[in-house]
Amino acid sequence: MKTMVGLIFVGALLVGGGAQAFDEVSLKKFKALNQCEGCDLSGADLAGADLSGAALRGAHLSGANLSEANIQRADLRGADLSGANPSRASLVVANLGNSNLKKANLSGADLRQAKLREANLSGAKLKIANLKQAALIFADLIGAELVDANLRNANLSQADLVGADFSSSVFENSDLSEAVLRGADLSGAVLVKANLTLADLTDVKMKNTKMREVILCKTKMPWGEEDHSGCK
Repeated sequence: MKTMVGLIFVGALLVGGGAQAFDEVSLKKFKALNQCEGCDLSGADLAGADLSGAALRGAHLSGANLSEANIQRADLRGADLSGANPSRASLVVANLGNSNLKKANLSGADLRQAKLREANLSGAKLKIANLKQAALIFADLIGAELVDANLRNANLSQADLVGADFSSSVFENSDLSEAVLRGADLSGAVLVKANLTLADLTDVKMKNTKMREVILCKTKMPWGEEDHSGCK
């Protein structure tokens, strides 16, 4: 596995060679240890690389190409992935707590059980992403695109979802308690047994939204009223 990663990294150095080439010392460290905490891999072409279990806490991966990479169980806490391209990458059980994924392209990515507490996903593309059982507590998803996303059993408690596009997405047994969804788009979305206690749905678009057994308690509805029907 490390040999394959090394070859991909070397190829990135030879081809990229420009302003965004990552640090050579960081490359050697990663090849030797499969860890590179706080190092600079920004702009690297890591498409299809096997980074499973890698220790990359605080690493700089802004603008990196991680499309279709295997990043399962990797530690990316506090890492900078702004503008990166992990589209169709596997990030199952990856720890991305406090990471910066602003405007990253995560379309089609597998983020099942990923830890994204307090992550910055503002403006990120998560179209058709699988976020089943993902932890997005306190996450920033302002203006993010999550069309057709799978959010079954996801925890979005207290997340900032202002202006996010959740059209045609599925929320089943999802926790949206205290989440702020002002101006978000839930058109065609499916919400089954989702918890919307204390959620703010002001100005949310709900055309053709399907809601079944949803918990509404002190929930601010799009038309300005509070719904207490689910309070015990």
